[in-house]
Amino acid sequence: MNTLLLHCRAGFENEACAEITDKANMLDIIGYAKSKPNSAFVEFICQEPHQIQQFINKQPFNQLIFPRQWAAGQFVELEENDRISQLLTILKDYPPMGDLWLEMLDTNDGKSLSTFCRKFEKPLITHLKKSGKLIDDPNKPRLLLTFLTGQKVFVGYANQHNSAKWPMGIPRLKFPREAPSRSTLKIEEAWHFFIPRQEWDTRLALSMTAIDLGAAPGGWTWQLVKRHMYVTAIDNGPMQPELMETGQVKHIQADGFTYKPNKAVNWMVCDIVEKPARTAAMVQTWLAEGWCKEAIVNFKLPMKQRYLEVMKLTERMQDHFIDHGIKVNITCKQLYHDREEITCHLQRLN
Repeated sequence: MNTLLLHCRAGFENEACAEITDKANMLDIIGYAKSKPNSAFVEFICQEPHQIQQFINKQPFNQLIFPRQWAAGQFVELEENDRISQLLTILKDYPPMGDLWLEMLDTNDGKSLSTFCRKFEKPLITHLKKSGKLIDDPNKPRLLLTFLTGQKVFVGYANQHNSAKWPMGIPRLKFPREAPSRSTLKIEEAWHFFIPRQEWDTRLALSMTAIDLGAAPGGWTWQLVKRHMYVTAIDNGPMQPELMETGQVKHIQADGFTYKPNKAVNWMVCDIVEKPARTAAMVQTWLAEGWCKEAIVNFKLPMKQRYLEVMKLTERMQDHFIDHGIKVNITCKQLYHDREEITCHLQRLN
């Protein structure tokens, strides 16, 4: 087993290849990445099988931007009438696994397999437990079966504490009907990804203050209000009337890029369509000046060299903070609800 399978958004295979190759080089892992356009997955193949294990042990998964999920393993072909027996044979030399996820790719073909996976999961779990290959233990690897078809499957595993939080890296969030726009799901997913759930009550606390740049009609403001924060919404466009009726929102008609707060706030959020370099410079100023403690912003990516562009942006921001003696954690991720963009979270530590 010398293959690492990585899920990604369809159309971003080149970015996932560039990123995983870059990370491998940093860790002196020898291998190469390959993919097919719009396949929604990437393969990274090592020359030496043991290096795959080194890779997934040393590389923090939550620091990867474009991959949604990963697993070390191998592709196998199964006969339609005897899948479970064949899987048990393949897993004979595997150690016991602490959990099981059946996954598919985020493509139309992949989604068509969801019904099959749901029906196949229960009998497979029963047989795996009987054979001693599946036990309930969060400290043991998770068995990840990624079905490309009903017969072709990638049999892999990953550390439960160093892989995706959700199957295929896709959170199951329900769009709230009362929210002004579907963009509300972007910031909700960002909170789930960037902020440990046990820290929500302190970092997303009642009565905190926030500024939403480019707020209209209020998709992101709605989430802040739901957390009982007081929000200053900056946008020349109109806000949803129901949001304004909460009494928690102050609407200022102004340009989000030129607005300066009168006093510091806990949060600044921004989902403005603008060149990523300009957005990065703006959020850099907010953190450096101490106008906010944490920020979530979206970078709208160019069509080419998107991974390289993200690296340039984050390195430029981090260099600026270091030069000014400021400690800031920067984490970026292409979330499921993102499209041609990534979401960046910044937290000032001093």
